[in-house]
Amino acid sequence: MIHTAVEALLMAQVSNPVPEAPPNSDKILMLVRYFTWLVMLSGVMGITYAGGRFAWEKWNGGSLASAKMVAGGMAGGTIATSAGTIMNALIG
Repeated sequence: MIHTAVEALLMAQVSNPVPEAPPNSDKILMLVRYFTWLVMLSGVMGITYAGGRFAWEKWNGGSLASAKMVAGGMAGGTIATSAGTIMNALIG
């Protein structure tokens, strides 16, 4: 009985803090948005390059090694664009 009273007293003193953005967080968020844009742009350019190389290899009859580049670029792009959702699921 004493044990539950102590727990109730301790729980009554713990507050529920409200999340607050740190100072200058708007600049950090802008940097994150720029980085996200750069990652998506590089992914599109990588897939475009790999697709062009794939067509060149197919046309010239060479080995089709660029198909792995296309698949890797698509997998990397999927992971990069869903990183925020994955982190929210892990944290939240």
